[in-house]
Amino acid sequence: MTKYIAYCRKSRDEADKQILSIEAQIAELKEFAKREHLEIIEFVEEAKTAKMPGREQFAEVLKKIEKGHANGIVAWHPDRLARNSMDGGKIIYLLDTGKLLDLKFPTSWFENTPQGKFMLSIAFGQSKYYVDNLSENVKRGLRQKLRNGV
Repeated sequence: MTKYIAYCRKSRDEADKQILSIEAQIAELKEFAKREHLEIIEFVEEAKTAKMPGREQFAEVLKKIEKGHANGIVAWHPDRLARNSMDGGKIIYLLDTGKLLDLKFPTSWFENTPQGKFMLSIAFGQSKYYVDNLSENVKRGLRQKLRNGV
């Protein structure tokens, strides 16, 4: 039977930003697990952007998967797991090596097949594009504020 770790992430550590995000993810994942009869052995929470590699809690989840403590991950959406190419690549590599057997998302479905991994890599790529594009848009707005003397 697959044992899952539920990974819940919000982008910021500030208390007043996205305050209900992790709480809502946990509630939704508990309902999802009950509906789908998933065994979640642990809930892991992290308040850090996934734009760059280096999230401590995410690294711990991957270590637990590599050591065999769990062999599945449940998350709200693939973008909770990876918004950079290194983290997305690690997830796909763990699937390739058979240490990670399954991923579950209430917002989309995943099958551990060549097509499923391809679609997952596209979802990770879209997530990376989103944060990269957002960064460019913010920089453009800041340059315009400078031009306007703000």
